[in-house]
Amino acid sequence: MTVQIAPATAADLSTVTQLLAAQLQEHTIPLAPERLVEAIRGALADDGRALVLLARQGQETLGVAYLSFQWTLERGGAAMWLEELYVDPEHRGERIGQRLLEAALDVGRARSCNSVELEVEASHARAANLYARAGFHALDRVRWTLPLR
Repeated sequence: MTVQIAPATAADLSTVTQLLAAQLQEHTIPLAPERLVEAIRGALADDGRALVLLARQGQETLGVAYLSFQWTLERGGAAMWLEELYVDPEHRGERIGQRLLEAALDVGRARSCNSVELEVEASHARAANLYARAGFHALDRVRWTLPLR
């Protein structure tokens, strides 16, 4: 059976939430469950704001990619942010991550994005290798944040 990559719908809320909660937990990123659900609902309601891709084989969901869109001066217009790419640990090494990445890049091209932006934890060499093989390069920057709520 082949792996299918397709956009998630509102009916996939529970599945997407489970996968992204596992991703955040794996990387020790604290986010209250209700805030996670709020963000996912917003993404599923407006694909101009964000798009969630699911990798499935039959009825089993293997992975997820969360894409958001922005208009950025530094990239001269439309840019896509690959916020999360997560593959269920039982299916890593099966090229699911590569398939999700390729599908995400196709979305960026179809939407005339000038770039795809992402971040990788410094200790996550496996993910960095995936992105390097796809032609991404690291920027010499440090990301900063200020939580407002």
